[in-house]
Amino acid sequence: MLYLVGLGLGDVRDITIKGLEIVKKCSKVYLESYTSVLSVGAAQLEEFYGKQLIVADRELVEQGCADMLEAAVEEDVAFLVVGDPLGATTHSDLMLRAHERGVKTQVVHNASILTAVGCCGLQLYNFGETVSIVMWTDTWRPHSYYDKIAANRKRGLHTLCLLDIKMKEKSIENLIKGRDVYEPPRFMTVAEAASQLIEILQVKKSEGVPASELAYDEDSACVGLARVGMETQQITCCSLKDMSSCDLGSPLHSLVIPGKLHPMEIDMLRLFATNRTWFDTVCKDGS
Repeated sequence: MLYLVGLGLGDVRDITIKGLEIVKKCSKVYLESYTSVLSVGAAQLEEFYGKQLIVADRELVEQGCADMLEAAVEEDVAFLVVGDPLGATTHSDLMLRAHERGVKTQVVHNASILTAVGCCGLQLYNFGETVSIVMWTDTWRPHSYYDKIAANRKRGLHTLCLLDIKMKEKSIENLIKGRDVYEPPRFMTVAEAASQLIEILQVKKSEGVPASELAYDEDSACVGLARVGMETQQITCCSLKDMSSCDLGSPLHSLVIPGKLHPMEIDMLRLFATNRTWFDTVCKDGS
């Protein structure tokens, strides 16, 4: 049996009782290490579970998971995922490959940013399509997520923006030269994400898009979330321009672009506003 076990968003204690019981009985325990991170390292997890962990990077899961699935034919194997196991499509792919090999699977769910985002006061059923904002490079600066934000805003829906993380990535030079040298981990901040969204505005304006047709502007309200589920959780509501210079500290960060606001959502967001005079002016009619 292959168990996909969610670890939640905080620390070692966020695993469910059911999940912990499964981990303790499994002969092999893998820790997925590339779609998200906890506030604690593998060593602390090992101490809490009383189990040695096999750290599974993207390459192992997406290309070399044969050993894990082979073991799961005869033994109980756990695959630990920060958040909820099915919050990333790559884990659905793992389940499909297990099915192809005749390996039974079971999912143990847990808290995910997809639901925990409600901590900022926005109602979950008012969210539209979630988008991923990737780190730009000198030669690759995609804008596709703007269109999804625009579609959500047109329907009055909020947009949760998941921000890029880079774990065990190789530089272009090392890829070309075939060297197994990895870059340090990098985590996109809300400031970087807001800056990219503002730059996209400039591109749209240069393309002749009227200001009235833009999905948002620099003074639009947005919500920055940092370390959701941890004791140091931080939530800030301000303009997109102000967010571009906002320091919410250590990772992980997420960004929300609100749509039409319900009166209760306005009251909740106001609790996190850095400038309540600005907030009351911008959000008084729910837009």
